[in-house]
Amino acid sequence: MEYVYAALLLHSTKQPINEDNVKKTLSAIGAQPDEAKVKSLVASLDGVNIEEAIKQAAVVAAPAAGTAEGKKADKKEEEKEEKKEEEAAAGLASLFG
Repeated sequence: MEYVYAALLLHSTKQPINEDNVKKTLSAIGAQPDEAKVKSLVASLDGVNIEEAIKQAAVVAAPAAGTAEGKKADKKEEEKEEKKEEEAAAGLASLFG
């Protein structure tokens, strides 16, 4: 995961994502760079528009978060409605003794 973070850090600082820069970034945080992983990362990112990939990932993640929040809100509304129904039933019961 630190390899991806190194690439994102290089991208955010507008540095080229190449083997030397990835190795330097990893070494700066005290990690021992693995040559094969560095080469694989750089080759995988060759030609990728990182800004566009980040935007697409955000779009995919946003509906999932919204769905969870929506379920929580629906559950709260249902609990409130049930409580109101219980209170109304108790009020009606008191009329008939």
